[in-house]
Amino acid sequence: MRLLVSLMLAAMVSACTDPSADQALGTVERDRIVLKATASEIIVEQPVPEGTLVAAGTLLVQLDNTRQTAMVARAKAEVSRAAAQLEELRNGARPEEIAAASARVNGARAALVEAQASHARTVSMVRQKLAAQAQLDRAQAGRDEAEANLESAQEDLLRLTNGTRKEQLDASAAALQAAQAQLALEQHLLAELSVVATRDAYLDSLPWNVGERVNAGATLAIMLAGDKPYARVYVPEPWRARLHVGDRYPIHIDGIAEALSGQLRWIATEPAFTPYYALNASDRSRLVYLAEFDLDDAGSLPSGVPAQVLLGDD
Repeated sequence: MRLLVSLMLAAMVSACTDPSADQALGTVERDRIVLKATASEIIVEQPVPEGTLVAAGTLLVQLDNTRQTAMVARAKAEVSRAAAQLEELRNGARPEEIAAASARVNGARAALVEAQASHARTVSMVRQKLAAQAQLDRAQAGRDEAEANLESAQEDLLRLTNGTRKEQLDASAAALQAAQAQLALEQHLLAELSVVATRDAYLDSLPWNVGERVNAGATLAIMLAGDKPYARVYVPEPWRARLHVGDRYPIHIDGIAEALSGQLRWIATEPAFTPYYALNASDRSRLVYLAEFDLDDAGSLPSGVPAQVLLGDD
């Protein structure tokens, strides 16, 4: 038992004196921006080569936009048609249409006068037994038809002179808004076929070549953004409880003699690999937590360079 206790104490002392326990090892990284295809089209242009520093808005990949350009033209035509219909309803009937409707009313009125006169003559002839009852029925039907035609012509004239109903104007205005919204959507889809840099960044990779057809969701460009890189390191478990966002520590970068200053911006709440509650005391000391430290004055550092955060020199 004494031997076992002595071995455990020796292991704890060794862990405490191990210099690596006061270091968080990792690499210099930058924010990785992935630009993906929004449609299945052929790549027709890649004007910027890999390894270039690009400004926000620079065209990186151009997809074939023939299909989408036609969709935009169609949407524009729909907007024009809806706008013309709304304008027609607002202007109301033309003078020529009103005059034609008025003429139809006059014609229907004249036809009714004739039908009424014919009906009256037929009634007189039937009373004198000079005409059959069937002839009277035809005359009466002709009179009723003439009355209905006059009423219909008058209603048409009234509709033209009263103008368009508010409900019709509202429906036409809503149709125009729907067409305009569809046009905006089609124009947005067209713009997305031109893949541009969303930030000032370093163009790291173009996974596809000109002439290849990509599927929707395929990665078209990968950028490493930011003039302020950060160190992504793994913090030993004994230091996890002592670190807080905003703490500053010296950071050594391979190839640079002097240490840089870095500020902790994020640290994981869960350890890497095995959960801590499944380990014994000695195993937990080997757990690490992923963390990120912002670096001061390190804009020219390349990504991927090894970095060491000196936790014991806070």
